[in-house]
Amino acid sequence: MRASLPTPSLHTARLRLRAFDDADADDLFALHSSARILRYWDSPPWTERSRAERFLATCRRMEQEGTGVRWAVDRVSDGVFIGWCTLNSWNPDFRSASLGYCYHDATWGRGYATEAARALLAWAFDTLDLDRVQAEADTRNAASARVLEKLGFVREGTLREDCVVDGEVSDSWVYGLLRREWQPSSGPVPTR
Repeated sequence: MRASLPTPSLHTARLRLRAFDDADADDLFALHSSARILRYWDSPPWTERSRAERFLATCRRMEQEGTGVRWAVDRVSDGVFIGWCTLNSWNPDFRSASLGYCYHDATWGRGYATEAARALLAWAFDTLDLDRVQAEADTRNAASARVLEKLGFVREGTLREDCVVDGEVSDSWVYGLLRREWQPSSGPVPTR
């Protein structure tokens, strides 16, 4: 078992990334029970609130085992939970991990996913000393592909028919971002 990952709270101009707590269960259930939000997800929308509690337990276990972090994302202006982002499958030997995120549809198109992921990537490259971060996106999810490309990720290939989404077989694009390609934002720097 690896050592627990350091889990500071990260801040950007508009967002706060923080560890989940049990009080987030209702917000998580609302997010993951939406068919629209999970349209390109690799699992169906939640129908039972107990799924949120299992999600929170998985978040704690990832951090304790040192395999990743999954953080809640709140808007600074009103403290409202808008989604989450994750860095998982952390491999300290290969200095690699995978990026993921999920946001309420009311926040789409406002740059929140890019802003939060940029803060998480800065932390990953600086604190975890990563060399590579990978991400995947359903090939039909153009918005997610744009987020990754804005962050500097390069599309490296296609996983053909790699999952079934809502009964439909789908492909995924694989993206990679290397430390030497990473361009931190010229905007506000995340604070720890």
